[in-house]
Amino acid sequence: MLTVSRPVTNWAGTITFATTRVHRPASVDELRRIVAGARRVRALGTAHSFSPVADTTGELVLLDALPPVVDIDTDARTATVAAGMSYAQVAPELHRAGWALGSMASLPHISVAGSVATGTHGSGDSQRSLAAAVVGLEVVGPEGDLLQVRRGVDDDFAGWVVALGALGVVTRLTLAVEPTYEVSQRVRLGVPMTEVAARPGELLAAAYSVSLFTDWQRETGHAYLKSRDGVPDGAFTLGHEADEHVHPLPGMPATFVTQQLGVPGPWHERLPHFRAEFMPSAGNEIQSEFFLARDQAPAGFAALMGLGERIAPLVHACEVRSIAADDLWLSPAYQRDSVAFHFTWLDDEPALRPVLAEVEQALMPLGARPHWAKLTTVPGAEVAARYERAADFTRLRATHDPDGVFANDFVDGFFPRG
Repeated sequence: MLTVSRPVTNWAGTITFATTRVHRPASVDELRRIVAGARRVRALGTAHSFSPVADTTGELVLLDALPPVVDIDTDARTATVAAGMSYAQVAPELHRAGWALGSMASLPHISVAGSVATGTHGSGDSQRSLAAAVVGLEVVGPEGDLLQVRRGVDDDFAGWVVALGALGVVTRLTLAVEPTYEVSQRVRLGVPMTEVAARPGELLAAAYSVSLFTDWQRETGHAYLKSRDGVPDGAFTLGHEADEHVHPLPGMPATFVTQQLGVPGPWHERLPHFRAEFMPSAGNEIQSEFFLARDQAPAGFAALMGLGERIAPLVHACEVRSIAADDLWLSPAYQRDSVAFHFTWLDDEPALRPVLAEVEQALMPLGARPHWAKLTTVPGAEVAARYERAADFTRLRATHDPDGVFANDFVDGFFPRG
């Protein structure tokens, strides 16, 4: 086990964690001893969060040194994976064995456990969040005890999955898998925003996975359409087909993106926007994201287009995606098909905060739920009120972590321990 005393920041360097006591256990037993001896402890994945969701004044544990595991049960159609592994590590192993996940996030660099814990997602009208693939968890509890939680066995399972790290340190996740498949990716440029804003559902249903990029000020955007072999696409003819690779963020090298131009390839090499061997997104950035019920998408488009002059100078780009409903208590897509409005801001928090507040003032009355791992200025009580099972989650915390071993100010701000 490696234990160091050094400052730790998030992926983009925009958050410095309050502790310098950082542990990197090489086994689950080592992790259990750390947790058992800690007054406060939090787990950190790949640190691709722009909120202090993983912050702590106590012990911080990194999970990437735990033994890598991708254990496939072909009869059950599941794969059990080590929590600290990234999707870039897990997905090729699944594919080589003939299996796949139904969805991937925009970048494969992020850890499985961190993505699941915060309700992170890919895109597709029929595709749920990454967390919805979870059918089982192995978790280290507050006394260093090792717990097993499984769908169909534990009545409160749906409260354990998107749990913000507040119920324990996840060591392994069991994911539902399906036979491997191929995807081809095309980009359409010059997509007129006014036409998309009037009928956003047509664009978002145009392929297995769809993303629209805009700055909310320009008259046109560009759309990434990812078609799955054997799944028919919807009709979408707006704009024109790109004849060369296009990075979603202006000015970034096109060599960083996954294969486009309609060339088929394995699911995990097409569903993400970015190649695992290159830096994703812009790097020097801050992110926010808000989920609306799908029937509120036209109103969301109208509100943001009305703020385009305020938003555009402060963003690298903004992305719109569609996510199917799930049953996980704290999932931003809980019980409603959703459209997510994502902002990749310039790294200038003092300048963006008042504009972010205007965005939130426009979207929150439409029922928006902010992404747990991204920057928001909305008060915790207002966010928690958007979740019907918030009180149940608070009770779950009290039952399984009565002393707040896994507590931090961020989670307590949404779900006070009393």
